[in-house]
Amino acid sequence: MDTKEFDDIRPYTDEELPQAVEELIADPAFKAAAAVVLPYIPFDELAERMRSCKTTHEFQRVLCYEVLTNLAQLTTDGITLDMSSLPDPTQAFTYMSNHRDITLDSGFLSLALLRINLQAVEIAIGDNLLIYPWIKKFVRINKSFIVQRALTMRQMLESSERMSRYMHYAIMHKKQSIWIAQREGRAKDSNDFTQESVLKMIAMGGNGGILESLKEMNIVPLAISYEYDPCDYLKAQEFQLKRDDAEYKKTTADDLKNMEVGIREYKGRLHFHTAPCINDLLDQMDEEAPKTEIYATLTKEIDKRIHANYRIYPCNYIAHDLLKSEERFAVHYSADEKTRFEEYIAGQLDKITIPNKDVPFLYEKILNMYANPLINHLIACQKE
Repeated sequence: MDTKEFDDIRPYTDEELPQAVEELIADPAFKAAAAVVLPYIPFDELAERMRSCKTTHEFQRVLCYEVLTNLAQLTTDGITLDMSSLPDPTQAFTYMSNHRDITLDSGFLSLALLRINLQAVEIAIGDNLLIYPWIKKFVRINKSFIVQRALTMRQMLESSERMSRYMHYAIMHKKQSIWIAQREGRAKDSNDFTQESVLKMIAMGGNGGILESLKEMNIVPLAISYEYDPCDYLKAQEFQLKRDDAEYKKTTADDLKNMEVGIREYKGRLHFHTAPCINDLLDQMDEEAPKTEIYATLTKEIDKRIHANYRIYPCNYIAHDLLKSEERFAVHYSADEKTRFEEYIAGQLDKITIPNKDVPFLYEKILNMYANPLINHLIACQKE
């Protein structure tokens, strides 16, 4: 199989690692970023440690594992992973998850996998986030493959087909697991639903019909549950800016701010929970059914499996009760927990400094972010 068509979107190979590392070390912008993220490591020491890695797996195991472990210790109250739904977790899977944080959803998933001696995932990342050349080099060292955006319709189709072929190649020939978000971009209100276009893209590059092509990919719905989202106030702010100005568009600086806040600020507890692989469902479906029916059935089931496996925290119950002005879920939290959450929300709202700040609107938007996972969880578990 000729894999040269993937050369500009795939992760770097072990042979390409030394040159990529040298280019990173020589980039002043990377040095400045390293000083912010890794203030406890002198840059000369970091450079030597990077040069000592002979494979991308070693780079992740030696360097990224330590960085993510320190980050988890500083900004979380623990990361847990439940893969009990998978009889053989060493298989190559396509983990399809809800999307909360620009960089850490896949980063902390890889950390959790490395902790149990499984390989880190390859990550689908949009080129709109590769703001500087060093970021593109760094993510490709870290097993990222590039999702090309801002293309014409024809270019987008060609790009999607090529990326799909690469994903099938990664799963079937490299035996390498993949992480991909269930939709383009984060669900700003935490109301997580799968875009059919993601499944359509995945199906493009396989063999046979839709069902056979998707089955090759071993798709595993993955629920990611953050106790606190440090970017909640930025997301709420964006809702108001879009409400007040139909032409509003986020800038590169906005993306960088979201990335920095998401990485550096407190997140509480994090939980990753796999649902069963959807191959059981694919086996039961009719290949001759209309495509629209196939994709509608699959997205609905993926959503249900993600929603059912959320970990629900006290703040989710509190947000729901505050939003509805009731005490329906009061048994799930204490008075102290409610007070702390209300103080947290007030502190997040204080960080918003936009003109014509609409506090009631922003307050409701943040509460929605924490209530929606509970609402969807109750529906998926047929408790609503």
